Amino acid sequence: MSNQKIINIAVIAHVDAGKSTLVDALLKQGGAFRDNQEVVEQIMDSNDQERERGITIYSKNCAIEYKGTKINIVDTPGHADFSSEVERIMKTVDTVILLVDSSEGPMPQTRFVLSKALELGLNPILMINKIDKKDQRAEEVVEEVLELFMELDATDEQLDFKTLYGIAREGIAQLNLSDQGVDLSPMFDTIIEQVGTYPIELAEKPLKMQVSSLAYDSFIGRLGIGRIFEGKIAEGQTVSVVKNNGEVKQAKISKLTVYQGLNKVAVKEAFAGDIITFAGIEHISIGDTINELNNINPMEPITIEEPTMSMNFLVNTSPFAGKVGKFVTSRNIKERLEKELEVNVGLKVEPLDNPTIEGFKVLGRGELHLSVLIEQMRREGFELAISKPEVIFRKGDNGTLLEPMERVILNIPTEYSGTVINKLNQRKGLMTDMDSDGVRDKIVYNIPLRALIGFRSEFTNDTHGEGIMVRSSNGFEPYKGEIESRKNGVLISMASGKTLPYALNNLEERGILFVGPQIEVYDGMIVGQHSRDNDLEVNPTTGKKLTNTRASGSDDSVKLTPPKLMTLEEALEYIEWDELVEVTPDDIRLRKRWLSNTERRQHRNDNKKVFD
Repeated sequence: MSNQKIINIAVIAHVDAGKSTLVDALLKQGGAFRDNQEVVEQIMDSNDQERERGITIYSKNCAIEYKGTKINIVDTPGHADFSSEVERIMKTVDTVILLVDSSEGPMPQTRFVLSKALELGLNPILMINKIDKKDQRAEEVVEEVLELFMELDATDEQLDFKTLYGIAREGIAQLNLSDQGVDLSPMFDTIIEQVGTYPIELAEKPLKMQVSSLAYDSFIGRLGIGRIFEGKIAEGQTVSVVKNNGEVKQAKISKLTVYQGLNKVAVKEAFAGDIITFAGIEHISIGDTINELNNINPMEPITIEEPTMSMNFLVNTSPFAGKVGKFVTSRNIKERLEKELEVNVGLKVEPLDNPTIEGFKVLGRGELHLSVLIEQMRREGFELAISKPEVIFRKGDNGTLLEPMERVILNIPTEYSGTVINKLNQRKGLMTDMDSDGVRDKIVYNIPLRALIGFRSEFTNDTHGEGIMVRSSNGFEPYKGEIESRKNGVLISMASGKTLPYALNNLEERGILFVGPQIEVYDGMIVGQHSRDNDLEVNPTTGKKLTNTRASGSDDSVKLTPPKLMTLEEALEYIEWDELVEVTPDDIRLRKRWLSNTERRQHRNDNKKVFD
């Protein structure tokens, strides 16, 4: 075991570049499955939300063997909102496989994950994926990636990166575009040739490992996951745990496992270079260093970029509160958020400035980052009221107010470009690049993050669903000034009860409805979007008055337009400062912060920051 050759790699890419598919192929050709074993696609995306959304949310580990060398593989998220998952595992690997689509080329998240790898001195291996596409332009894409390396101040050694071409779906990699690919052997050989195995002599040094992930087992408790940089660790060994704040504690390792395929295999000891999971230390945290007793040698803490967006997680106070949820109190919410902080290092939780409001301010890397947490809590039985997403401003060295910016790449049909460009310009965006093939335009913008809140649904409508928008964080810049928010008002229910077709039919001419017939509503609940810019109180529960006479055609059945049903992300983008999203295990509703008309009039001119 001590003489085993080990290499640790991570697969990084933008969303939909084929990263999870490549990991599937690596596992299959690395002998992780039996010949007759039925294997699902994207097997590493095991979380329910990952399956439903079709994206990787959490970093996960697996291992294969190739020609006597153990290769630990870390699968990473491809979405910018989960970049903290990438940041904390990058120190545990020896190299990264940078996957880029042969047609799309480098995308916003490609820049982010690559910059993190280059900062740590890793020498990436580039794979141009999907070379079977009709519109593939692999050679141009390689040049674009080279330009990106230079923009990110790569060293001469990093600029001399190895390039592979392949089709992850078919498990093929090749050294040249003209080669006839068979399997992933060229990739395995390139990894071993470039990286080399971890120096075995480091196993003779004193123990030094760092925790990069946490997990939980209902039988043995909290688990730490990390890489052994030096020395060896054994089951039953008493170690020193150096906390991020410098505090040193003693603990005993109760169980030790290493990765083999997708499984964890129990071992008595593990050695330098390997990625392990251990139990026995209840107070372990991400970034903690494990050393031998009386031989303290802490590693640098894992640094994570600061959050850029916040939402208030409030106790649900609607008339329907507690009807379906199991966890509804502020204490329940506090305990759940504290549990999340242990494993979600990109998250922060702060108390609200207003002590009269029950809830917490939760800070994260974007709407999707926070909405995944909200959705998970909803499925666990929590009820919440969520406020409008707010960007987090900073102060510059000279006291200047700075705001987070986003780099946005839009690929849209040419006929819709004018509308989209006009709207982005109104939102204080600055176009930095534009290219067109006569059919579709590729447009690049630098734009304030707050300008994109609520823009995605508009973008989908403006491009008739044919537009593609991808974005990533692009640093901080001086405050750009006021940006126009939602132009339409809302339809607010002024009564409680079940909605009736007769009432909804009369309301359709007033705007777009969010509810269908026979839906329970309450006073202050938002039931639709007004066609004008002001809010309008309506009664969706009004029935048709009965008369003693009948007229021809008067009793025909009402035909309603299907209501617009919002996802959680769409609802969070839609609301304004005086509105909330009510989240329960069964429903997602929109409501006014103040349910009664009298309260709304009292607070009409209040500044939103009073309620942060």
